[in-house]
Amino acid sequence: MMTIAIIAHDGKKADMVQFLNEHREILDSKKIKLVSTGTTGEKAKKAGFNVEALLSGPLGGDAQIAAGVAEKDIHMVIFFRDPLAKHPHEPDIFMLMRLCDVYDVPLATNPSTAELLLKGL
Repeated sequence: MMTIAIIAHDGKKADMVQFLNEHREILDSKKIKLVSTGTTGEKAKKAGFNVEALLSGPLGGDAQIAAGVAEKDIHMVIFFRDPLAKHPHEPDIFMLMRLCDVYDVPLATNPSTAELLLKGL
């Protein structure tokens, strides 16, 4: 079973839920398991998705997902970042992105790239 991590900064959470809704058929047909940081997961759950929500990003959720990448439990990361906002947990964000490169895990940081990755499944 493929596991995809979903993360969205506060200004991008609505975009993430919209993206998931638009791609529900692919996610369901491929039996994709979703894991997420806390608040993103709660928003996705409210939209009817089965999501394993970890800690909030600033409280360690990004680091938990990075660990999942390193342990090869997470096979793709969709991370809708807000590049115009400051984030106190930037080191965790960069660690996650670096580990995706180290372990060759596909990482999408915007809806267009995420759509291409999902269509490639």
